[in-house]
Amino acid sequence: MRKTGISVGILLLCLFETGAVPIAQTSAALQPSTLASLSFRTIGPANMSGRIVDIAVVESNTATFYVASATGGLWKTTDNGTTFTPVFQNGSVASLGCVTVSQSNPDLVWLGSGEATNRQSSGWGDGVYKSTDGGRTWTNMGLKDSHHVGRIVLHPTNPDVVYVAALGHLWGSNKERGLFKSTDGGRTWRPSLQIDEDTGVSDVAMDPSDPNTLFAAAHQRRRRAYGFHGGGAGSALYKSADGGDTWKKLTAGLPSGDIGRIGISIFRKDPRVVYASVEQGLRYNASTAYEQRRAGVYRSNDKGETWKLMSDWNPRPTYSSQIRVDPNDDRRIYMVSYSYSDNGGESFVSPRQSLHGDDRMVWIDPHDSRHILKADDGGVGISYDRGLKWLYVTSLPVSQWYHVAVDMRKPYWVYGGLQDNGCWRGPSATYFSSGISNDDWIRTCGGDGFRSLADPNDDRTFYSESQYLGLLRNDSVTNEQRNIRPDQKRGFIRDRRNWATWGKPGAAEPELGNAMAPANWDAPFILSPHDSKTLYAGTNQLWKSTNRGDTWVSLGDMTTGVDRSKLRIMGQIPNETTLSLDDGAPYYPTITEIAESPVRPGLLYVGTDDGNLQVSQDDGRHWASLAKRFPGLPESMWVSGIDASRHNPGTVYVSFDGHRSNDFANYLYRSTDFGSTWTSIAGDMPANRAIHVVHEDPKNPALVYAGTEYGLYLSADGGAHWLELRNNMPRVPVTDLVIHPRDNDLVLATHGRGVWILDDISSLQQLTPQVLTEPAHLFAPRATEEIRYFNPKAHQGDMVFRGANPPAGALVDYYLQGDPGAAVTVTILDAGAKLVARLQAPRTAGLNRVVWNLRFDSLPAAPPDGESGGRSIPLPGPLVVPGEYTVRLTAGTRTDEQKLKVLEDPRMQVSAADRQLWTDSLVAVGDTYRGTVALLDQVNRPGGASSTEIRSVVRELQSRLTTLYRDMSASTGKPTADEQAQMQFFRTELDSLQRRVTR
Repeated sequence: MRKTGISVGILLLCLFETGAVPIAQTSAALQPSTLASLSFRTIGPANMSGRIVDIAVVESNTATFYVASATGGLWKTTDNGTTFTPVFQNGSVASLGCVTVSQSNPDLVWLGSGEATNRQSSGWGDGVYKSTDGGRTWTNMGLKDSHHVGRIVLHPTNPDVVYVAALGHLWGSNKERGLFKSTDGGRTWRPSLQIDEDTGVSDVAMDPSDPNTLFAAAHQRRRRAYGFHGGGAGSALYKSADGGDTWKKLTAGLPSGDIGRIGISIFRKDPRVVYASVEQGLRYNASTAYEQRRAGVYRSNDKGETWKLMSDWNPRPTYSSQIRVDPNDDRRIYMVSYSYSDNGGESFVSPRQSLHGDDRMVWIDPHDSRHILKADDGGVGISYDRGLKWLYVTSLPVSQWYHVAVDMRKPYWVYGGLQDNGCWRGPSATYFSSGISNDDWIRTCGGDGFRSLADPNDDRTFYSESQYLGLLRNDSVTNEQRNIRPDQKRGFIRDRRNWATWGKPGAAEPELGNAMAPANWDAPFILSPHDSKTLYAGTNQLWKSTNRGDTWVSLGDMTTGVDRSKLRIMGQIPNETTLSLDDGAPYYPTITEIAESPVRPGLLYVGTDDGNLQVSQDDGRHWASLAKRFPGLPESMWVSGIDASRHNPGTVYVSFDGHRSNDFANYLYRSTDFGSTWTSIAGDMPANRAIHVVHEDPKNPALVYAGTEYGLYLSADGGAHWLELRNNMPRVPVTDLVIHPRDNDLVLATHGRGVWILDDISSLQQLTPQVLTEPAHLFAPRATEEIRYFNPKAHQGDMVFRGANPPAGALVDYYLQGDPGAAVTVTILDAGAKLVARLQAPRTAGLNRVVWNLRFDSLPAAPPDGESGGRSIPLPGPLVVPGEYTVRLTAGTRTDEQKLKVLEDPRMQVSAADRQLWTDSLVAVGDTYRGTVALLDQVNRPGGASSTEIRSVVRELQSRLTTLYRDMSASTGKPTADEQAQMQFFRTELDSLQRRVTR
């Protein structure tokens, strides 16, 4: 018996150590409708806006236009940008490429999904959408495998004729690419121009005087995890004179050899004039430019038959290549990045501007060339002087976050990095009734922002990071920042690569010719959960610092060490002529994810972009490779997420994102033995979600969250079953998430709509199998503070964004298995079991959430009359005294109770006695007010005997009591002498009036 006991003890210890305790199956009973009442709130921000890829303007009414954001949906304004409404945010995809409005019928709008900018962060779509009611409703019209749509052109008088420029898959070959035409409004499509499975069409333009004359830009390109090839033999400019039935390749005066992206613009007043921007050059620096340009801006005066090179100007060609000629001036040309020419493209001016510098497109008003709209990576600009000065739209909350973190102040702040808009930090809540404004946010780094982490033990210190591990240690008081990027003892050149040595083994490096140590565009770093002064950071090597980044020690190269210069893209080895070579991805292989176990110090996991995953159980002294241990996982898959369990040291979760290999399947795994063996937990998650991040819940190990390209998914049974948790959120990629360790809020980083918060997920964590079998269940609410909100803001107009504060009060969550067949009530009782408040309680099956405002029941509204202007507005009840209260749920025959702690506003400095007196006094005034309202209702009844004088006096008493009540409510503490005198006087006056009315 003794021996058996030891064996059982050892078995239990092993189960705990490895995390192999069986997880209950609950998600099978859990449906999206069960959680439908949980509402997220968005806190923005919108001051930096986000990447806008296209704008479509109704030319007959230029105050109406549509704005397509890269991954934040389609927005519409009817007041020239003063306000915007999202009109496409709940479709099946988030990524957009273009938008087109019919000028002959402005209610007809076409939308191309899938960003067309070829970037390493580009999302993908599922074809084209059509609206016939100005954007209110949408129908997918097909071309679902086109993935990226660059342009849609409509026949000017026949809306059934539509042309779609489809680039096709960015990360691999596919058939559905090229130029497609429909003659029946999108019901059917036929290929009009197709080259091959590597070449699509990025742009199409229609002659405004002859809709049968078309120009199309074929574009061959391919992006991989390890690089980018932006052109090839397939890229060319084509012309059709018969509505796309036949095409002619244009060559006269255009560059020979491989070319990259092409942009097209036709001069509206004389369509013989056509401009094209053509990409060609030598030795691309993998960031923005060629060492030698070989093409640029071309002009044709004969409808494209012959061309003349005007200049080699073509900034960031593979990114946009959007050239525009002023519809009223054939010599005025716009290019992006934003620049203009007044001599037909012979020379360009890049003016200083107050907007973002990474531009997507320019629209010029055909009625007034001074009126310009500009779309860029920082939003929308409006100009009335030909683009010299700008109005900036600060109300579009389409920021693209990569990562999110929180600190421990109250209210806690949110930290993170944004695509092309740096790093930011701002409050999750304010004490302002107006909510969270753009001015509440602070920028902490430039460039592309990625991870930002706050020291949980030092409110003054936090870290921020730009691309390629541009790591900073920041001081929140002085706003100073220290560059702590590891491995930069010699400094480095500005360019991302040195062509004197790149791809040339054994070549001698020129003096001071070294590039920076390689790091991923989205390089990881973490703070140790056991010592916040210890950091781990990844280049191709794993680095450790124990003094906040002042010094670093290498723990070794974590990658496979593959030589990227020998990796083929579209069958080609890269060389000096490869167009836009490795744009935005100059380094490979590199580390993408780092995790340290919160349970066991020194238990480290590291993942890379070339599919390597390693574990160390001795803080990096020894490593074991895990890359070959994942069932069903293709080789070289990008490690997108690692989460070490907070419950068991042997449990770890890993996600892989294969979309960079043109593989969009779900790769999600869990190990319970430190990575020795792995089990897929993708379960029944909908196919092809592309998983960006995975997290185990810190309180419930069966609850797992996955952020995907299509939103947030959760499993309540450890990955066997999954459901989407979106509710009021738009369709948007979720790239990171964190659960606040104190407040228990779920905070999401979305890549397109900023930060969203689900306040207090306790009910989600406690929704166990046992709870799901109960007819009704009340969850324990978290302690709640009585915040005194106020509004210090001046008037701001309507071009503003306001982030939402948490609900003002205690969140009360309860579960109903079904309709209880009787009224559901939620009541609040004080310590003496006396009724304090009654809450409106829905009887919907599933989780329900109601908010108690921490007040006694509202005071009744005075009956409307001539003096009140017909208004009847109740007054909120007094705030209760801080202390412990009971929440009681009654559903049918079931009654459940939970304790709730009410806390004082942390800013209040008042004695307990005065605090009690304040509430008691307000309750007394409230009682007098109730009596006065009842009397006012009595004297106002039709046919009553009360005189006009009596009615007037009672109304005046009600008005004065309202003023007294509001004045006393505005300041916590013992009432003033005059307030106490008024309390007594008004009580006496009410008694007198009641006697006079009842005589």
